[in-house]
Amino acid sequence: MPSSQKNSSLIIQDKKTGGNQLFPVFLKLNNLHTVLVGAGKVGLEKLMAILHNSPEAKVTVIALEILPEVHLLAAKYQKLVIVQKTFIDSDLDNADVVIAATNNSELNNFIRQSAHERKLLINVADKPDLCDFYLGSIVQKGDLKIAISTNGKSPTIAKRIKEVLNEGLPNELDDTLQQMSLLRNSLNGDFTEKVRKLNAVTSVLVEPKAIEKKNLIWLIWGAIIVSILIAVTALWYNEPGFRTYAQAIKPEFYYFLAAGFVFAMIDGAIGMSYGVTSTSFSLSMGVPPGSASMGVHLSEIMSNGIAGWMHYRMGNINWKLFKMLLLPGIIGAVTGAYILSSLEHYSQYTKPFVSLYTLILGLVILSKAFKSRVKKPGDKIKKIPLLGLGGGFIDAVGGGGWGSIVLSTLIAGGRHPRFSLGTVKLSRFFIALMSSITFIAMLNSNHWGAVAGLVIGSAIASPIAARISNKISAKAIMVSVAVIVILISIRSIASFLIKII
Repeated sequence: MPSSQKNSSLIIQDKKTGGNQLFPVFLKLNNLHTVLVGAGKVGLEKLMAILHNSPEAKVTVIALEILPEVHLLAAKYQKLVIVQKTFIDSDLDNADVVIAATNNSELNNFIRQSAHERKLLINVADKPDLCDFYLGSIVQKGDLKIAISTNGKSPTIAKRIKEVLNEGLPNELDDTLQQMSLLRNSLNGDFTEKVRKLNAVTSVLVEPKAIEKKNLIWLIWGAIIVSILIAVTALWYNEPGFRTYAQAIKPEFYYFLAAGFVFAMIDGAIGMSYGVTSTSFSLSMGVPPGSASMGVHLSEIMSNGIAGWMHYRMGNINWKLFKMLLLPGIIGAVTGAYILSSLEHYSQYTKPFVSLYTLILGLVILSKAFKSRVKKPGDKIKKIPLLGLGGGFIDAVGGGGWGSIVLSTLIAGGRHPRFSLGTVKLSRFFIALMSSITFIAMLNSNHWGAVAGLVIGSAIASPIAARISNKISAKAIMVSVAVIVILISIRSIASFLIKII
């Protein structure tokens, strides 16, 4: 078939297909003159979109009525000029791009006619049929910029997709982009060879290396199996009634089974509080601090193993952050577990201190529930290993706090919430495993029914919790958890003070 016939058939096929026929471009507005007619709410929205993407853009705003926010922007951006007057045809003589954002349909049509007489492209607010181009929703991560178009059908849908991409794409993607730019400039050879090398390097962005994936799978599931064997062995040798549990399970087991499920669901929703809620509950049920912390960490082996696996499958792990947290966190956790186990005989004295710690964490969670989100996070925390060491130690001594301390610090320091949550969950699995081994080696507990309840209850909830971690509002849950933890902790401290008085 001749080339002309092929092209004709492709054009006819595209027309039949329909869909979005827009051709996406990225304009260098810094080198163009944009004239915006209208300075009301719609005009302000258009202006902010321009200046957010091109802060050095030359923009002239023409309007009779001008919102105060527009004047504030003019004070901030030197190339923004405001002309308070009625629009006339000659206002477009020096324009390159035109935007009409008035609430007067006749005026908008006049502006469009004037623009077309000068062969200028124009966007008319809320009138897709009158537009030569649309202002799409923009997702930006440093030098990476993604424009979203719905062909003028639904700006609201474009806005929602923008929110999803903003949440899903990590801020670290810009670091990768800068490194790829340096790599690209350093490559030698012809075009085909450069493309081959760049494809090989960037393939890790869409699919982890097979060997790393396989090793991680075996590591996680192997550790889960080992942890189950450790728990079963401990129950077998330390609990005389374990063999007859099928006929007569102690009521304590059911209480902790329900508690483990509820606490794991809460933890999955807000990324923290399992340790502090479980420890507070255990102390209120008469379990000593060392045994309480052991029960929490044994249950967290299974729950965090499952949650970590789910987050891994969903691609929510920052591997560089994971490596920096893991070893220091294990060292801190083992040290804390050893110290707390050594003081188990003095549990009547250590219990109020642990309750004081859970009280503080409850207040921290309550303050976080009412704290406004910071739109622009601060500098990322640099001393990640030190954070892991301190978080692991305090977590083991207090029976919880890894999520409250490490996760909240990472997010406050500018880390991506979803990737921080997944990384903290996976690292928590290994830290809980090492803490549990230390506790079992050091303690001779009489509360294995409580431990078994927490293990099974949290394990059942973990896959569900991982799935809903980004889909529900956390404020009400955080307030409820904080109030419960604070009340239980105060009750425990008050009981101790009454006894000594």
